Amino acid sequence: MQNAAGKVLLFLRQFLCRDSRKNKTAEPRRRTDTEEKRIMRFRPCIDIHNGKVKQIVGSSLRDEGDRADTNFASELDAAFYAEMYKKDGLKGGHIILLNSAGSEYYEESKRLALEALAAYPGGMQIGGGITAENAEFFLDAGASHVIVTSYVFKNGTFYKENLKRLMSAAGRDNIVLDLSCRKKEDGYYVVTDRWQKFTDMKLTDKVLSDLSACCDEFLIHGVDVEGKRSGMEEDLVRMLGKWGRIPVTYAGGIRSEEDLDRLKELGGGKVDFTVGSALDLFGGELPYDNVKRYR
Repeated sequence: MQNAAGKVLLFLRQFLCRDSRKNKTAEPRRRTDTEEKRIMRFRPCIDIHNGKVKQIVGSSLRDEGDRADTNFASELDAAFYAEMYKKDGLKGGHIILLNSAGSEYYEESKRLALEALAAYPGGMQIGGGITAENAEFFLDAGASHVIVTSYVFKNGTFYKENLKRLMSAAGRDNIVLDLSCRKKEDGYYVVTDRWQKFTDMKLTDKVLSDLSACCDEFLIHGVDVEGKRSGMEEDLVRMLGKWGRIPVTYAGGIRSEEDLDRLKELGGGKVDFTVGSALDLFGGELPYDNVKRYR
């Protein structure tokens, strides 16, 4: 029986990543001069849970009872942060809806997200419950990209047909594929279902290269350290930096300026990053004013 990585490669060969939203077969886009010489950039975040901007321990998130271990809950709305990121010239950050579509809080969280997109049109990406049916809605609302996770990876399985549908609806250049992962003895594996279930898709250069033909960027959380301010997944960052074909944003465990120096060293300046709980904006000690210089 084929493993998930094998299915990905077979799917990509058969499908050829047709981008029917633009009515053409999508080739991996040429990197711009800026990307060829790219430097590590800070990608800011706005995570929304139960109608509030929050920082949580990602692995603690549960749909039942809308529960999560909260590191910080802001009294400011999402649009405030979007306006600040716009003023500071920070592009390509992400807004994440942490409530599922069936949650009693979803509509309020969605309202806050839409206000943030309106405050910074074209400046931020959005994820959380993205499907082929709603992707265009969020793009029209001002998102630069949609971030997809559970629509493509669910119940420990890669749903290749859903990726095909999403590409038809949104276009490859508007998709960020979330490959958040956890470590096993032999490497990092994509996880699903609020990061609780392992797939058999191991992150390798080959898998990243082939999936990159179907998206514009990757977002990759080091799940075991995300939200814990305990240091990053160095082996993962090193692998992503060596690959470096399209923009990749790493998230998880960054807690200090020394960590940022280490990230730049391990990633060769090719891996962008996001910081949440460690920032002084969200109750941590890492100065936002220093981090925002990475742009």
